[in-house]
Amino acid sequence: MSTNLKVTLSIVAVALAALVVAVVVNRSGEGDVPAGEVAQTVVRADSHRLSTAVDGKVTVVEFLDFECEACGAAYPGVERLRAEYRDRITYVVRYFPITSHPNALNAAHAAEAAARQGRFEQMYVKMFDNQAAWSHKRQSQAETFVGYASELGLDVARFRADMASPEVAARVRADAEDGQRLGVQGTPTFFVNGARYEQDPTYEALKKTVDDALAQ
Repeated sequence: MSTNLKVTLSIVAVALAALVVAVVVNRSGEGDVPAGEVAQTVVRADSHRLSTAVDGKVTVVEFLDFECEACGAAYPGVERLRAEYRDRITYVVRYFPITSHPNALNAAHAAEAAARQGRFEQMYVKMFDNQAAWSHKRQSQAETFVGYASELGLDVARFRADMASPEVAARVRADAEDGQRLGVQGTPTFFVNGARYEQDPTYEALKKTVDDALAQ
């Protein structure tokens, strides 16, 4: 074997080894929750519940980004589902702001600041009802969210302080980190009774999954 061929084969081997390492590293943070801990990672004690099932039989969890167009498209179906099932299902919302969306983090902080005053659901509705007005703008929409807080009758000074607080940032980050551990890569991502929902997030498909879970 010639010297040049040996060198070439060595370079190829090193490159392949580097590629394998890169793949392992990139995947190491995804889906690494032990099976026995999935349920408690999908829903935490402090997760925001928009409804709570009387019998606790079915829990739907949505990891969402308020600025995400797909989340906005799913929102009417989700609201229809919530209105139909009410306290027959537990519906949980968790934060998963996408870094490429300029105001996703601000929106999550605003929702969590509203939650500190008992108005999470109202802010959740405000965000999605008005998504087209504030989303995908390069400039900060923090003042828009302060305006929503005022409309909801919140203590605006407290809301501003909470939006900027490390506690709120940590709370939002904790949701996102749980999502990453569960392998969430985009929004909306749903879980039904701890199992990842793999179908399109339409009302009809979600309803069938919920009905199947209720029938078990």
